[in-house]
Amino acid sequence: MSIKIGRNDPCWCGSGKKYKVCHEAFDAKIKKYAFMGHQVPSHKMIKNPEQIQKIRESAKINVAVLDYVAEHICVGMSTEEIDRMVYEKTTEMGGIPAPLNYEGYPKSVCTSINEEVCHGIPSPDILLKEGDIVNVDCSTILDGYFSDSSRMFLMGTVDEEKKRLVRVTKECVELGLEQVKPWSFLGDMAYAVNKHATENGYQVVREIGGHGCGLEFHEDPWVGYIGKPKTQMLLVPGMIFTIEPMINMGTWRIQTDAQNGWTVRTADGKPSAQWEIQVLVTEDGHEVISW
Repeated sequence: MSIKIGRNDPCWCGSGKKYKVCHEAFDAKIKKYAFMGHQVPSHKMIKNPEQIQKIRESAKINVAVLDYVAEHICVGMSTEEIDRMVYEKTTEMGGIPAPLNYEGYPKSVCTSINEEVCHGIPSPDILLKEGDIVNVDCSTILDGYFSDSSRMFLMGTVDEEKKRLVRVTKECVELGLEQVKPWSFLGDMAYAVNKHATENGYQVVREIGGHGCGLEFHEDPWVGYIGKPKTQMLLVPGMIFTIEPMINMGTWRIQTDAQNGWTVRTADGKPSAQWEIQVLVTEDGHEVISW
């Protein structure tokens, strides 16, 4: 799991304390789970208190930007206007939009409408219409620390089927969050998400999931939403990752736009919804960092 460290050496976490009084017992507990055959996190996935506080500061901007979008988004607005709002508000608060130029992505935010599952690229030619559902996915860098979350918005009068999809998707996130606690497993969260989605007649996208986030935009572990309880990676205090299931009204199958190489759509053209939160595993449960 990590390089061997002496009991009287400084702890790997950077606290300055001796290993034996800091993380020795913690590591021993993790090793017991590994011995039982469970997938366990590396030290790199575990944030120390100073890092966690820096990530919280980044998340304050991310939440404020999404709040700002919520106040101004409306029918008739172009997705380019949303992108401009996100860029201006993020930089005004001292942050950097994480998506901008990330692996060639051309904009500061993702705006995914109706059958678009994720990575919709803002454009002056795309106008929000009455009845649309749109996901605004915002990510922020502050002093080198990353935050990430997204919300769904209903444009004007939305039909009941789409409204139900948006509501159930948010419920999936909330039910998954209830399973996030130290010494539980990502599979516990995944099972709760998928169970609620399928019970409501929906399917969860399989190829795209959540991720660790904080010191980098996308870190380990990869977070999927198809799983069984007590499987997948062990959750321990200090881990930070996103819960962001993409729930489709029809099939779980998806396809990526061949022209722009980014926008993912449902294979059958039916609507999709997504809510994303960034969560910290604490000593006694969890803390939602960004939403």
